[in-house]
Formats: sequence, structure tokens, C-alpha cells
Amino acid sequence: MERTWRWFGKKDPITPAMLRQIGVEGIVTALHEVPNGDIWTAEDIRELKNYIEVNGLHWSVVESLPVAEAIKYGGKERDRLIENYKISLANLGKNGIRTVCYNFMPVIDWIRTDLDHPWPDGSSSLYFSRSRFAYFDCCILQRAGAENDYSDADMQQVRELDKTITQQEKDDLVYSIIVKTQGFVNGNIRESDRNPVALFKDLLSLYAGIDKTALRANMQYFLTQIMPVCDLFDIHMTVHPDDPPFPVLGLPRIVTGEADIDWLLAAVDNPHNGLAFCAGSLSAGRHNDVPALAKKYLKRIHFVHLRSTDILPNGDFIEASHLEGRGRLVKLVQLFEQHAPARLPMRIDHGRNMLDDEQKNYNPGYSFQGRMYALAQVMGIIAAVKELG
Repeated sequence: MERTWRWFGKKDPITPAMLRQIGVEGIVTALHEVPNGDIWTAEDIRELKNYIEVNGLHWSVVESLPVAEAIKYGGKERDRLIENYKISLANLGKNGIRTVCYNFMPVIDWIRTDLDHPWPDGSSSLYFSRSRFAYFDCCILQRAGAENDYSDADMQQVRELDKTITQQEKDDLVYSIIVKTQGFVNGNIRESDRNPVALFKDLLSLYAGIDKTALRANMQYFLTQIMPVCDLFDIHMTVHPDDPPFPVLGLPRIVTGEADIDWLLAAVDNPHNGLAFCAGSLSAGRHNDVPALAKKYLKRIHFVHLRSTDILPNGDFIEASHLEGRGRLVKLVQLFEQHAPARLPMRIDHGRNMLDDEQKNYNPGYSFQGRMYALAQVMGIIAAVKELG
């Protein structure tokens, strides 16, 4: 596997020079300053690519070339936005960039209720609390019918939490779920927005009447339209699994496990329609056997995120050590190193905050020292697999 790193551009406090020192070979990045739906120009792509190469690395994967919301819900501007997407893909292809990671999650990307949940050793990581997420949905967002999506036990926890939760805790939930993470991931909500809850509810309303069948149809339409460009420039589109891999906020999720992936690969049966295999996202679903999925779809996997989660008895999940948890990264590395049809770009994902990471204002999940520690663990796994055969 090729060792890559998600880097957020020239404003990222983690520099290419730092990455070279810790064994990174390739960069995973995007034109983060370009609004969703706008065209990525060949000139802007070339400038960033040259900057990366001057610093001794190469642009291995685009993550992400965002799919605009109107493409996902099938809005009237869908075809115009798809044309823009095709132009951006062609410009990437002309610059020799052949792997694009994207997702088809409506409105909201990955979801966590806590961005710095403490560990006993003093480090911290992302965390998903089922009861706090239900509280956000039912009591802060006040989504119509939300209580029907949760069990009686969940709703009892919501009622108990409502007796003790502080205004600061409510504000922290809003910040964690729909401001901070979404701001740097997909730009739907920004930290400068004054009423993020109202804006978020407006985004949710765009999907009124969009069920799983409709969202699948919109995804199939999008992929069918862009495949000719991917064929022309040999670009692999790699979809990121839904995170978490189950429906949220009344929205359908369509890349959650084996049945969804089977549908996706059959619906657009083209070798350029493939997977970004995120072990962490998939492992957050009890229904997923992560190594079995990797083995089944090996020939359609073109990019790998190595992280792992643990699911707690109450339904919460937490980022696990890269050596432990349901992701079973040792098994995955063995599979990818020994049987992948081509060299796979791999990046460490969602490292802990450790030492002075929390003082550096890194994006949530994208610390330097925590990810460097995880990369060292994975490099050790890779070395052992190679040595033992």
C-alpha cells in the first residue's frame, strides 16, 4: 500500500515537509476553497499539484470532489451541476490525477457528538453517543416524527438527559454535529453562520419525499452521466461508505454494507465505479464483517481508509486503537498487501489527539501526532506482513 495523508492545503498547519519526515509518500487533498458545484479549473489543479511535487510528494487521491446537494436530491439544476462535475473530472484527468473519493450522504457527512472524548491515558478522540444524538434530533432540531426513529429505551434516556443538560452542552452538540465537522468537510454549514440549526433544517427539507429508492436512482443517474469521462481519462470514482452506516435524521443512507455495495456496483457496472474502503465507517455497523467485505470487493477497491471503531453495548461507538477494534486492520493489511490487484493508496484516518495536538487547532479527527502514532502502528503491521509473507 502507498502511504498517503489527508492534507487540507497550504493553510494546513501540517506542512509537506513534516509529512516527508514521517514516511508519507502521497497527498490526499482537494481544492477546498472552491464552492461545491463550481468547476475545478485545470490551472488551479496544476498549481496545487506542482506545489505538492516541489515539496517532494505527489497528489495521489482527490478527497473530495463534492457532489452538490441538488445532484443528490435531483433538483432542477442537477444536469448543470453534473456538467460542471464532468469538466472538473476531465481537468483532473488532464493533470494525471486518477483517483477521486466522494460520498453520496445527504446533507450531513460523518457524524460525531463529541470531538474530544477523553481516554484513560489522557488522549482524546471522536465519539458517537446515541442518546445525545437522539436528544439533538428530538429536542434541539425538533424534527417532526423524530421520536419514532428511536427505541423506548433511547427516548427514556432523552427524557433523563433533558433534566440535566446545560445550555453549553446543547451548544456543544450543535457545534460538534452540524458546525465544526460539516464546515470543513462539505461546506454546507460554516462557523460564521449565525443560526446553524435553522440552516440545517432548511437543508433537510430539500429531501422531503426522497426515500432510499429515490436516492439510489439519483446516484445511478449521476454515475451513469460521469462514467464516459472516467473511461476517457482512466479515473476511478471511489465512494466513501456512509458514516455512521445507518439512517439518520430521517434521511436515507445507501452505502451502509454488503447489500448496498452489491446494488451500487451492479447498478453502474463499470470498473471505474468503485469503493473507498473505510474500515472505520463500516466497522461502526454491527451488521458488517469488515475483512469479509474487503475480500469480496477487492477488485473494486481503489483507495483505503485505515481506522477502527468499537461499538459499546448501548449503541455508542468510539474510535478504537488502530491495532484493535472491529475494523481488524491487521487482517485488512494482510489482504491488501498480498492480494490487491494494484498498489493501493492508504491513509490513516481519525487519529487521537495526543500530547499538544489539542492546542494546534487541527480539524477534528485530523491531528498530527495522533495520526503519526497510528501511521507508525500501521507501518509496523505492513512490515510484519511483508516479513512473514
